[in-house]
Amino acid sequence: MQKKEILIKAIKNNFSKHVQDFLLKLKRTKVEKPVIYIGAGTCGLGAGAGKTYEKVKEYLTEKKIKADVILVGCIGICSSEPLLDVKIPGYMRISFEHVTEDKVYVLLDKVLNGILPENFSVLGQFREEHLKAWDGVVFLDEHKFFKKQKRVVLENCGIISPNSIEEYIAHGGYKSLTKVLFDMTAEEVCEEVENSGLRGRGGGGFPTGKKWKFARKAQSDQKYIICNADEGDPGAFMDRAIIEGDPHKLIEGMIIAAYAIGATKGYVYIRAEYPLAIERLEEAIKQARKIGVLGKNILGSDFDFDIKIKKGAGAFVCGEETALINSIEGKRGMPRLRPPYPAVKGLLGKPTIINNVETLANLPTIVNSGAKWFASIGTEKSKGTKVFALSGKVETTGLIEIPMGMTIREIVYDIAGGVISDRKIKAVQIGGPSGGCIPEQYLDTPIDYESLLSLGAMMGSGGMVVMDEATCMVDVAKFFMDFIQKESCGKCIPCREGTRRMLEILEQITHKPRAGNHEALARLKAVSQLEKIAYVVKDTSLCGLGKTAPNPVLSTLRWFRNEYEEHIYERECKSRVCTELRVFTIDVEKCIGCGLCAKKCPSDAIIGTPKNPYFVIQSNCISCGACFEVCKFDAVIVN
Repeated sequence: MQKKEILIKAIKNNFSKHVQDFLLKLKRTKVEKPVIYIGAGTCGLGAGAGKTYEKVKEYLTEKKIKADVILVGCIGICSSEPLLDVKIPGYMRISFEHVTEDKVYVLLDKVLNGILPENFSVLGQFREEHLKAWDGVVFLDEHKFFKKQKRVVLENCGIISPNSIEEYIAHGGYKSLTKVLFDMTAEEVCEEVENSGLRGRGGGGFPTGKKWKFARKAQSDQKYIICNADEGDPGAFMDRAIIEGDPHKLIEGMIIAAYAIGATKGYVYIRAEYPLAIERLEEAIKQARKIGVLGKNILGSDFDFDIKIKKGAGAFVCGEETALINSIEGKRGMPRLRPPYPAVKGLLGKPTIINNVETLANLPTIVNSGAKWFASIGTEKSKGTKVFALSGKVETTGLIEIPMGMTIREIVYDIAGGVISDRKIKAVQIGGPSGGCIPEQYLDTPIDYESLLSLGAMMGSGGMVVMDEATCMVDVAKFFMDFIQKESCGKCIPCREGTRRMLEILEQITHKPRAGNHEALARLKAVSQLEKIAYVVKDTSLCGLGKTAPNPVLSTLRWFRNEYEEHIYERECKSRVCTELRVFTIDVEKCIGCGLCAKKCPSDAIIGTPKNPYFVIQSNCISCGACFEVCKFDAVIVN
């Protein structure tokens, strides 16, 4: 029996003994020789996983050991990369963290012989029945980082090879597609997704099934499905990690969505800065076509569907649906007026559904486990799980998937291990440039669409940045406003001019005072001007980018207005982040008159004579800190 025939039988649940044996071998439940897994997502490769991989191959060749070496995606705990897992006959799969190339020989010498090496950081072991456990090693599902997670979208990431459709099928892949094609009508699929309560995971949170029904009812000779994998938010890497770790789940989800609305063509719009994700997705599409789950008459049905990849140039505005459509059509990425909405008139004037990677990757599980199962997870209005890219001032950073309704505090302290050092948490920024900052007193807020909106934030695509008390919230607002202003397409005046003016005000607040009463008066009016402009931009902008652009400013003004007032009235940044507000003076008691500070000053702000105390001319000082860095006698004081 040929491999293609075996795989199709497996997808269609035709389990002969030959098929079962083939799948068991692919699942590697029991192995006859060692298997070494290396985390090779972008985060792992950045931490040195490529060199670890080469060292592992070198070791096996030198020692003449037969073993399988499998490259997998990111399991989520990015701060522990490079990760290396080992499974030897009779033992459970065990995961080691921070395995750089210099540690490979020592590690494999021990673990391949069933010995737990000393002085190695063990992440944990996978819970696998009928296999021997490693003594004293925690099970991975009991590790603090994973214990409270519920992995639905990420269930295969870091576990299977993203380059193997066989492994995906062995773990239940494409079974949902079979169920949809042969046991359900398109209307039933739309109904099932609507009953599940799945809402768009890319920002607005519109009910997915309801959105599909609009396109389903639209009359047209051609319909399209577009996967939005643009992911332009700073600090967001969820879509990238899903595609790098489990591309077939996205493909299966796109086919299900296409069947539901009657589309025969699909696009994955992905930024060109994701070369590894693109490479793995291209390979997965080729494999899917080869065995017949993409193309004409999928799995012997009368349904046709195929996927093309469209690489974006990295414009943040192309995350907006209509701007994305313009980009695919070869036009400048600028939003269109709505209505008509893309579900009625989208790509090339045809009905088009646009969902992001996470939304589509939920579909195989919803179809397989049922709408009731999915709806049982989460809250009344926010069902299922949500993937977040967790970063910032916490012990453990990475990719997490939590059930809706979990509190922000649980994520920060129970999953991420709390804040680094002895500092206290100040805020959590959720939703990227379109989101907002949630202060420490609201950390017990549950993660759901409505609760976040009530605090001036939003779910967004899933970026989550934890900030400690050393963070300047005015500087945070300025960072996001600078990003938004640069990414504005310029089509509508409120966004184009409003964001520019808001950025100018923030720069005025955080810059060193200039001479003259005019600027001082302008600073005093800054807060009221910021709020006024922010609401105008929010209410009158054309697209979602402009409507949410003021969120970082409005949320920081709402919860941290005192910091704005300190910057404006006291001309002080207590976090010492806004460097231009630093005031440098020289302690005449400590200064010996060496003159080194004056030589290093780039603005001639320091004067004096050798062997006598020097002085700082404040009107000339640019607060660069060069004097502070070169002084060997601690005579330069910064306030």
